[in-house]
Amino acid sequence: QVQLVESGGGLVQAGGSLRLSCAASGNIFSINAMGWYRQVPGKQREVVAIAPSGGSTIYADYAKGRFTLSRDNAKSTVYLQMNGLKTEDTAVYYCNVVHSLINYWGPGTQVTVSS
Repeated sequence: QVQLVESGGGLVQAGGSLRLSCAASGNIFSINAMGWYRQVPGKQREVVAIAPSGGSTIYADYAKGRFTLSRDNAKSTVYLQMNGLKTEDTAVYYCNVVHSLINYWGPGTQVTVSS
């Protein structure tokens, strides 16, 4: 089992920045990938960025150039730095860990971008 704790969401004006954090605990060996997804009401959850272990980070097109995913493997923590936020970035952001090919999800953190 893997437990995920997210932090860093909140309310920000358009053009502002937020940094999300996600700390993993439990059986954290053999993590295949860590990443972030987001979801707005009535829509499917979508990928923001994924960092496979030993591979390059993959970003959604809307995130390229604005969002940066980083990992601190020693702390089993993944971060999402979000710059140049737009109102359409408003969503619940979920941390995701793939461990032994099983998906684990955090409870989600709300990001609201005001105009």
